[in-house]
Formats: sequence, C-alpha cells, structure tokens
Amino acid sequence: MRRYVTTAALLAGAATIAMPAAAKEGMYTPDQLPEIAADLRETGLEISPEALSDLTGFPMGAIVSLGGCSASFVSPEGLVVTNHHCARGSVQYNSTAENNYLENGFLAETKDAELQAAPGSRIYVTVAESDVTERMREGTERLSPNARYDTIEQRMKDITAECEQDAGYRCLVASFYGGDQYKLIKRLEVRDVRLVYAPADSIGKYGGDIDNWMWPRHTGDFSFYRAYVAPDGSAADYSPNNVPFKPEHHLKVSRAGLEDGDFVMAAGYPGSTSRYATLTEVENTFGWQYPMMVTMLNEWIDTIEETAPEGSDARVKYESRLAGLNNYEKNLRGQIEGARRVGLIDRRRIRERSLADWIAQDRSRAQYGRAVRDLQALSAESAAAAREDYLYNYATNSQMLGTAQRLYRLAKERQKPDAQRDPGFQERDMTFFRQGLQALDRRYDPAVDKAEWMLFLDQYLDQPANGRVAVLDRALGLTGNVDRAALSQRLDTYYAQTDLDSAEQRLALMNATPAQLEASGDPFMKLAVALYDYERGLETESEARAGRMLAVRPTYMEAITDWQRSQGVVTYPDANSTLRVTYGKVLGGVPRDGMAYLPFTTLEGILEKDTGEDPFNAPAKQLEEIRQRDYGPYKLDSIGSVPVNFLSDLDSTGGNSGSATLNSRAELVGLLFDGTFESVNSDWDFDPKTTRTIHVDTRYMLWVMDKVDGADALIEEMDIVD
Repeated sequence: MRRYVTTAALLAGAATIAMPAAAKEGMYTPDQLPEIAADLRETGLEISPEALSDLTGFPMGAIVSLGGCSASFVSPEGLVVTNHHCARGSVQYNSTAENNYLENGFLAETKDAELQAAPGSRIYVTVAESDVTERMREGTERLSPNARYDTIEQRMKDITAECEQDAGYRCLVASFYGGDQYKLIKRLEVRDVRLVYAPADSIGKYGGDIDNWMWPRHTGDFSFYRAYVAPDGSAADYSPNNVPFKPEHHLKVSRAGLEDGDFVMAAGYPGSTSRYATLTEVENTFGWQYPMMVTMLNEWIDTIEETAPEGSDARVKYESRLAGLNNYEKNLRGQIEGARRVGLIDRRRIRERSLADWIAQDRSRAQYGRAVRDLQALSAESAAAAREDYLYNYATNSQMLGTAQRLYRLAKERQKPDAQRDPGFQERDMTFFRQGLQALDRRYDPAVDKAEWMLFLDQYLDQPANGRVAVLDRALGLTGNVDRAALSQRLDTYYAQTDLDSAEQRLALMNATPAQLEASGDPFMKLAVALYDYERGLETESEARAGRMLAVRPTYMEAITDWQRSQGVVTYPDANSTLRVTYGKVLGGVPRDGMAYLPFTTLEGILEKDTGEDPFNAPAKQLEEIRQRDYGPYKLDSIGSVPVNFLSDLDSTGGNSGSATLNSRAELVGLLFDGTFESVNSDWDFDPKTTRTIHVDTRYMLWVMDKVDGADALIEEMDIVD
C-alpha cells in the first residue's frame, strides 16, 4: 500500500518535477497544485497557487457540484451558474406542451417567482477532505475476493455514516489511483434548489445535436439556479419559508473576458476518465463495446423519435433522454474515430512495453510485473462477462420494469439492519429514492416505454439461443419460435394491467414487504420477482471480479506512478467526480490537415448559421439585436464583435460541464460546456495537438441577459468587473 505524502512534504522536491511544454495535460486534485506552482505561475496564474488547494477559501469555496455537473456561486445570495444542458432537466420538469419553458425560456422576475428544480436536484458544497486510505485498506489483502469487496464497501458505509452524523451534510469515500488511495469528502447538501433563469433552447441549445461536439460553435449554454436553506442556515427540504444560502465565497464575473493566448483554468467535478486503462481494456472497448453501443443508440433514438413526435406531450417528457442519447452517441463515434486517428491501441501497446522494460530493470519491481499480468487476465475475464450480459441488460431495460425491480430490491434490503444494506437502499438514500419515483411521471409515457422495450427484446431474441437467459425466457414466454406480433400484444397487457404508472401507488409500495410484492398481480412486479435471484447471482460474480481488481489495480497504479516519476512526470488520478483543476491557455488549433480553428466565435456567426428552423432558429429579438450591431459593453475589439464561445487547450471530460472557467485572477470568464469532436478520445489518451475544450464566454452570457431576455435584476445581483 502506497502512503501518499502531503503537499507540504512534496514542496521540497517540486523543483525536480518537469511539466510538459505544450498543452497542460492533467485533471489535478487541489492538493497537487502547490506541487506544480512554478508551472502555474509561468503559464500566467496571478493568484497564489497555494490558495487553490484550500477547499473552503477563495476561489475553491465558490465551486460546487450538482451531482453530475459542475457549477459555481456568483452572488452573496446563493445564485449559482451552470450550463443550460445541466439545468435543462429542471426546465423540462416544469414544462408542458401548453407552457413550454424549453421553447420559450424561463426568467423569474423576483425570488418568489423562482421554480422548484426537478426532484432530486442538489447543490453540493465541499467543506472538508481527509485521507482514509489506511482504514479502508488495512488487512484486505488477506481476504477472498468477495470478502474484500464486502469489507471495503462496508468500511465506506461506516465512514460515511460517521461523517453524516452532522445533519445537512452528504459524505462520500472516493477512490483514487484504482483504490490505492481513499479520501473522505464532506459536502453541505443543499436540498432546496430553484430554477432562476434559463434562456430558450434556441439560445441555450443553439445548433442542437448537429453542432454538438463541433467547432465553430455558437451556443449560449448557461442557466442559473439558486440555493435555499432554512432561516437558521441549515440544509432543508423545500419550504416557502426558506431563505437564500449565503456562501462564504462567490466569483466575480468578468466583462473584460479573455484574449487569444491568455491564461485560463477551470474548476469542477469531472466524471470519469480511463487514462491508465490496460491494453486489454482498450481493445475490448474500441473493438467491441463502443461500436455495438453506437448501433444500439441510433436505433434507440429513432424509436423514441418515431413514437414521440415533435410537439407531443410525450416528446416533452423524453426531450432530456433524447438529448442525452444523442450526446452519448456522437461522443462514442468521436472516441472511435479519435482512437483510430491517434493509433490508441498501438500507443497503449508501446506504453505497456515501456513499462515492462522499466519493471525488468530492477528486481525490486517484480511485484509490479505480477500485478500487470494479473490485471490483464482479469480485464479479459471482465470483458467476456460484459459481452455475455450485454443483450440481457438491454432486454430488461424498461422504466416500468426497472421501477418494479427497485421496489422489490428495497423490500428485500429493508430486512437487513440499515448499516448492512447495499448502497442506494439505506435510509440516507430514501429521499432520492422517493423523489425518483415521483419524477417518473414527468419522463414516462407508456407507448414510448413499450416501444423501447420491444426494440431491446427484438435484439435479444435475434442472438443465438445459447446467449439467452432461461429465467427471462420463461417469465416472458420467449420459448420456441417467438411471434413478435404476439409478444407486442403481450407487452400491451403489461402496460394495461400495471399500477406502477401511478405515483401514489409507487410511493405506497416503498413500505411493502417482500411477501406482499411476491403476491402482487402486477405483471411488472411478477417479472421483477422472477428475475431477482438471477440478477443477484450476476451481482455476486461481478463483486468477486471487483474484489480481485481491488487487489491488483492499486499495485498497477503504484507501478505507473513510480515509472512516471522516474521520468519527471506528476501522476494525477483519473477523474472520479471529485473536485479538480485544469489549466492552460485560450488557443485555437489545427485538428486535421487543411482545417484551422480560430479561438473565438462571434454574434455574426449566429446570423450566418440561422435558418429559422430548429436547431438553427435563434429568437427574432436576438437576430435583430445582432443585425443592429448592438454590442453594448461586451465587445471584444480584436474580433470586432461579442465573443460567443471560445476554445482552450484545457483537459476536460463529462462532469466538467458547468465548470467555472477562470482567468489569472480567478474571475469568471466563461463556463466549460463541451469539447471538440477531435478531443473526445482524450478520456483515454490526451493528445495536445487536438485536445480543445469549448467554453461559453461571459460576455455573451451578459449580452443575452441584457439585450435579449432582460435579466437586469440578475446582472445587478452579480459582481461584474472589467
């Protein structure tokens, strides 16, 4: 087990660490930043690098998580800015076909007019972090795989429970370096979140899926929430008596913005990367998994669009899902193309050979060699299991069936003491569980759900018979030559006879016993009960593989860390939805032969793209303001217009959406919201030539608020600086 030293202990050796001269690869944890202080200053940072390692100081105390996106406080009154696509679920939740905030936008003229965000919406403010590696890993090397997994999971739950004895906080134990390090992270959980302002989709989603991951870009991807707490300042559920949260720190918003070549950094909560994945894992992902998923996603998207036509209430309910599926499909295509373009598999093969050569140079590194071999074998085994389960997992992918399965699992878990229940089914999770059941009405339509399920079952039935699962076949009557029309009619009876489409009934079943659910005549519940033992068996097998992985991946990461340190490289951990900082410069690029990206786009580019039809249908008022060249104080002289979006060479991934983009003085100059198509493969392999991140410029945000939507009160509320 590697003992990770503190930042203070590293400072003495920081001068020996060499940093790359090109793009600044790395999603650094805040406590790593003093270690690279010299390069931060050289790149242009004006504030103290040490200040960035203080989670509760400025500016990090203003950076928050939404549980899947990043955001930041921008006023003393709990005003939070994030991406439009991060708040879009709340806009969709409050929209109907008659009152469509997605189409028309939403602006609360007063705090009283602010709307409750979608159920389950949270704002998390990190307040403390501590290393718990020794407690988490002590003695686990001697355990069997399943016992190791169970022990580590139980310790996570125990440490979390101790931390959450302080009411109003949500704690988590996060794994770094493949389980070689664990940190306890304590966050204030703001549960009363309200939608303040979201521009119309024709601004916030301008260009839609056509422009997604593309440059040049002209998307106003920004929205505002507000955090509310009880009058005494404690976290509380929604109440009209609650008051705006008073953050210790908030960001000033720059109207001066940036120029080409300026220093820029982003602080947020990137979700997941695989920079240290093995060759076997890369080959499986790009040789099988991603291509299969692209095919499935395209058919899934087509099914929803055909069943929920434009303008229908069903389409409103499924807009967020469609946006997510389209985003994911294009991302995967970009990753496949990027892997081919940079020769990812060959690059990973070369890296593993170089690592093996380094290990072979010193007998004391023998344990590293064993870990690499064991990890490769285990990776191959995990890939084989994923292939076996792939179509079954989709064949059981119905929202109604999933609801029944969660309710039955809850009834089973509630037979255990709370501390022994699986994550997601403890008392700490019940608010989310309940809100998820409540929110289903706003994102479910029986015709669409049935069409999706039929699509997945069709693909399941098309596979060879030896790939089928007997318990599912028996429960659904999928034996012999299955008549697809008869199967479709059978599914119709499921939807006609279920009570799970009632929120009241779903919530009531949270208190049901296993026996009561086993006696249910609801067809979805009967299917959930039938599949339960089989799925728990799959889970046990998966946990055994995870337990074995927990024995070898940490040693593998120690090998990577030591090898890179011998080359003067700082090893940052893969992204894991914890607070990170990435930095670099405003920078265009040449992603491929004959193509050049300028660093800024302008208002005039909106006019050039606009067709009057979705997704290039900017509001008439916006088009008129652009034609009149009414730039106000938001013009960037070097481009002769208001900058809409800009590029940087920052290192980012999913979860970074909404990350505060800061200048050298830690003033807000934009929001990170996307990467270029050529960059998406950077989850696996950072290429400084092609990796570019896309940001919405604060000057465009302010221009829209001022000239188009009349959000004067919000502009007045924020600290605007030149």
